[in-house]
Amino acid sequence: QVQLVESGGGLVQAGDSLRLSCAVSGRFSIYVMGWFRQAPGKEREFLGAIRWNDGHIYYADSNKGRFTISRDNAKNTVYLQMNSLNSEDTAVYYCAAAPAGLSETYYITPRSYIYWGQGTQVTASS
Repeated sequence: QVQLVESGGGLVQAGDSLRLSCAVSGRFSIYVMGWFRQAPGKEREFLGAIRWNDGHIYYADSNKGRFTISRDNAKNTVYLQMNSLNSEDTAVYYCAAAPAGLSETYYITPRSYIYWGQGTQVTASS
């Protein structure tokens, strides 16, 4: 069992940066941790993922370098650093956990993830 709690969302101005946190508890060491977002009326979008056991990071092709994933083992926390935010980044952001043996091919698929956090709202005003 894994519990995920996101935090750090809020209202920002276009061009601002924001760092989201995902506090992890349970048997997280065997999992892949992914970040997704979902805007109103749109499908859930994959942003990137990190393998907890070796720190390997996989980013979505659409990332374009604005989003960075990291982890703090001592705090059992995964982060999503977001820079140069704009109105198109407005969404609910989620972290999720998938089995560590998952092929990278399936990292982008929401159904691959077993556990989800409650989500945190990010609103970027223009």
